[in-house]
Amino acid sequence: MMYAIVDIETTGGYAQNHRVTEVAIYHFDGKRITDKFTTLLNPERNIPDFITGLTGITTEMTASAPTFEEMAAEIFEWLKDRVFVAHNAHFDYSFLKKEFEEVGIQWQAKKLCTVRLSRKIIPGLDSYSLGALAESLGIKIPNRHRAGGDAYATAKIFDILFKRDQAGVIAKALKRNSGEAVLPPNLDKTDYDKLPNKAGVYYFLDAKGTVIYVGKAINIKKRMASHFTGEAREWNRSNIRNEICNITFELTGNELIALILESQEIRRLWPKYNLAQKFKGEEWGVFDYEDRNGYLRFAVTSVARGTKPLITFTSKGDAWNFMWEKVKEFDLCPKLSGLQVAKGLCFSHQTGSCKGACQGVEEVKKYNGLAQEAINSFFESGNTAAIIGQGREIGERSLVLVEKGNYLGFGFYDHQEKISDFDSAKTFIRLSKDNRVVQQLVNSYLMNPRGVEVVEFLKPL
Repeated sequence: MMYAIVDIETTGGYAQNHRVTEVAIYHFDGKRITDKFTTLLNPERNIPDFITGLTGITTEMTASAPTFEEMAAEIFEWLKDRVFVAHNAHFDYSFLKKEFEEVGIQWQAKKLCTVRLSRKIIPGLDSYSLGALAESLGIKIPNRHRAGGDAYATAKIFDILFKRDQAGVIAKALKRNSGEAVLPPNLDKTDYDKLPNKAGVYYFLDAKGTVIYVGKAINIKKRMASHFTGEAREWNRSNIRNEICNITFELTGNELIALILESQEIRRLWPKYNLAQKFKGEEWGVFDYEDRNGYLRFAVTSVARGTKPLITFTSKGDAWNFMWEKVKEFDLCPKLSGLQVAKGLCFSHQTGSCKGACQGVEEVKKYNGLAQEAINSFFESGNTAAIIGQGREIGERSLVLVEKGNYLGFGFYDHQEKISDFDSAKTFIRLSKDNRVVQQLVNSYLMNPRGVEVVEFLKPL
């Protein structure tokens, strides 16, 4: 088997938004280095100062260099029909694959990561960074942080690994379904193999055991595959991949509990890579106002900063479904409730369900009384209910409890237990601190149960 041992330099940390500035490739036949190739590349953009400070490669140095497109055919020939080997292989591979795709070349190769191989073949080292590993093996790196020097060191490391591999680690890693090449370099594959094909919340931990990311999944193991194979754009960024040293998880049984627990854990731990819930996402709200004729009206729209809606939802669809329920319950006009934009009388007037407030037929005082009752119901008459779903194992059920529309907590119970009233249901839950995201999730499932059952109780006094 023939190998291409590769190192690249780039304009930044992830392939989606950055370019290659230098490539070095060493050929290895299993016994010795047989050939080498290196070239600077013009990335057709400025090289950031911090990259220049690390590599010494400047914009001026690459200005007269060929572009990747001009060198693509030659680079492809150097890689063709060879196993791709690199230190943190996913990083180098993702960049080159993206560059090839940009010029219309389809390239795919088996991959070996010398970080992952070193952890198995030479266990117990304090660090497996290229510099530390080379030093521990007595390898001097010429021209550190340049593609040629780093590729040379990687080639020497791979030669040592190849000779020390008495347990067949390299052969196992090359098997099609091994998954070794796509996992983060510092994550033990046995930890990955233990992940369940079930719903839950998962935690990425760094070398110190600090949680750096919390996520949820209907199928945890399948979700990991989408993270690590590069299908999700943000996971191509090498910084988080390189920091993941362990994965833990907590089963939830279903997506709703996973969503709730994920939100609560993010606010409890504030992991540095959970950006989405650290910033307020788009919300949809129901607003009230009085029109020029004195009718109390509603608008269903996205929530802008500084505005105060009567009630909020995670999606436009949930907000609209909520308002349609109120229109039916309180005999309101769909047009005045922000649900129709037709000129003249609303469509519902033709069926008799609207009494004509949209054309001033229904008395203002009477209509506004119904509209105010609807508003009061947003808060005073919210559901007191249990949202029941699949549990973590056979024979178990999950329970989310809501009192007058307010989320109380979640828990699990044996399916043979009887939940006959609110008080008995309350004994199965762990009271939780509410937050806006969780409340919106609960509102969404109350309006549109998805894979769960909503059981309403008589409201406690």
